Parts: sequence; C-alpha cells; structure tokens
Amino acid sequence: MPKYLREMKIIIDDKIPYIRGAFEGVAEVVYLPGSKTTPEIAKDADAIVTRTRTICNEKLLAGSSVKFIATATIGYDHIDTDYCDAAGIKWTNAPGCNSKSVEQYIASTLMVLAERKNLQLKDLTIGIVGVGNVGSKVARICELFGMKILLNDPPRERAEGSAAFVSLKQVMDEADIITLHVPLNMKGEDATFHLGNEEFLSNLKRKPILINSCRGEVVDTMAIKAALKNNQISGFVCDCWENEPDIDLELLALTEIATPHIAGYSKDGKATGTEMSVHAISQFFGLGLESWQPSGVEQPINPVFELDGAGLTEQEIISKAILHTYDIRNDDQDFRKNTAQFEQLRGDYPTRREFPAFTIIPKNVEEKTWQVLKKLGFVVH
Repeated sequence: MPKYLREMKIIIDDKIPYIRGAFEGVAEVVYLPGSKTTPEIAKDADAIVTRTRTICNEKLLAGSSVKFIATATIGYDHIDTDYCDAAGIKWTNAPGCNSKSVEQYIASTLMVLAERKNLQLKDLTIGIVGVGNVGSKVARICELFGMKILLNDPPRERAEGSAAFVSLKQVMDEADIITLHVPLNMKGEDATFHLGNEEFLSNLKRKPILINSCRGEVVDTMAIKAALKNNQISGFVCDCWENEPDIDLELLALTEIATPHIAGYSKDGKATGTEMSVHAISQFFGLGLESWQPSGVEQPINPVFELDGAGLTEQEIISKAILHTYDIRNDDQDFRKNTAQFEQLRGDYPTRREFPAFTIIPKNVEEKTWQVLKKLGFVVH
C-alpha cells in the first residue's frame, strides 16, 4: 500500500490534459486554474502539478506542506528552484516532452515563409541558437529540407568540443533565418535574457528572419520593434512574448507570423508532459503509478490522405504534407482576431497531432521524396 494512500492532497492545474483520474484513487485532488493556486490552498497540499502560469516561489510555498512540484512543461523558470532547494521541496520538469511539437511548428513556419517569400530552403542558411531537445530536432528537419545549418550552443560546445558548433557571431554574420531554442537564464555566462537586444539585432549581416518559440524574455520587445521598423531584419515570427498575456500589440502588428505561445501544444506533446509528471510524483511518493499512461488522445482530422505530387517540386510536396498536419496560418489568424483572449486561445487550443499520427498515400512522388516524408515521421504507404 502506498505510504500516502488517501492522506495526500494534490493541486493540479485544470488545463493539464488527460490527467483527470490519474491520482483520484490515492489522494484528494484539487483542480484549479494555474493563476488561482494561492498560499491558502497550497498550505496543506503535498504536491502541485502545474504549468507555467503558477509561480512556485516563497510567497506561494512558505509554511506549506508541499514536498514535490511537477511542471508538465519543458521550461521551469516559473519555479524558484533556489528557494525550493533550500526549503527541501523537490521539483521536476518534463524535458523534451513537446520537442516534436515545436519541430512541427518550425516546419510549418518554414514552409509558409518559403511560400510567401518565394524562398528555396535548400539555398538558405539557418542558425539554430540552443541545440537541446528542441533545437536538435529542428536541426534534423532543416537537414532534411537541404538547408545549411549553423549550430550555436555554448554549454554543449564547452562539454563536447567545438567541432559541431559555431559562435553566435558566425550565426549573426551568415544566417538567413535564425531560430531561438534556449532556456531563459537571467544571469551567468550563459545568460539569455534579452539575448535578442539592440546590439544583437543591429549587427545582423544578412537581415535574417528571426523566430522566437522559446521564451518571450529572450528577445527585447523595444529592440525588435525598432529592428523591424528600421529593416534590420526581414521578418519576425513570434510565439513567446514578454509580459504574457499582456503582450505588446504594436509588436504583434509588425510580426510576420504571431501565435499565442502554442508551439509545443500538440496533443502528443501535452500527453507526454502529463505522463512524465504523473510518473515523477508516483515515484517520489511511492504511489505505484509508474506504468500509468494518458488515454483519450484525440485523433486528427483526415489522418490518412493522398498526396499527388504531379507538377510539384520536392519542397512543394513536403510543404503540402506538413501543412496538412498543421498550418500555422490558422493560429496566426485566430490570434490576430482575438488578441485579448491570449489565455483562452491557449486553454482551448484545438487538436493538433504530430507527423506520426498521419498516413500518406503518395501519388506521382519520387522515392527520394517519400523517403524524406518517412524520415519526418509520416507513415507512407
């Protein structure tokens, strides 16, 4: 019998999908909006399962019985880890849980940009800043697209050597597109707060397109607005914003593509983050739920589709496949029409499934092209 059977209290963000029923047999469970988790509610809780909207710091946790915090997200800058460590509160995040979702987001972004701006991706250089769980997957798809890839990751370079990595200056000098996939570090030699500042933006040699799908504070809002107005960059794709949900509407109007922090919001990624959180709490408290798995993950619309490549280039065929699974323009349009509904757009985000949930029946598609589709993750018949 688990040590904490029916004695526990677990607070769970009510927007975490597929988790209802996981703990009900072993604990009292309280579901709340992330912003409604207060010190009074947390006082007699044993564990918190959260997303980024619950700030887990001394103000929330001091004097509480909380022993463990699990965030079903990659990022954990909403957790005051120094305080938790000092207070003996264990915590965990879900590294890599939504990395394939962000991969899909970037793939859709690149295909839309290519179509809008008449770009041949195989002729372009992309700089990937931050090559962890997400950045490494983005590098993989960009390689499949035939792009030249520049990888910048100082912590990895120090640990692994410089053979695979380049300096940030080289990215700034040579990249046609720069995509950011770094954690938010406020200080230290690997600080990323306002990495995209006035100095960075004014020294970009090729007027690249900049993509931010990691953390809003990695880019300085005032500096990026000035860079767009002064034509220092060719465009800005923004999923993560400073001061969410109270975002800068002038910046929104200037962006090429804008979305409400949903790059990692595939149902697959959410299910994985939920599963990792449940397993972590179960292991810590000895609840016996280490084999628990989410159920009820929604099926996509048209999961099996014919792809006719007659008269299309390889890039156009790949674009059709990717945009069938996820067309970022829909999120962009919804966001621009409902800018005041930032949190609602995230909370009620529609079903998005990753590439492996789709089966392609190719017609008039060369083998080398459908091999690329298979490597992307599609089932190809």
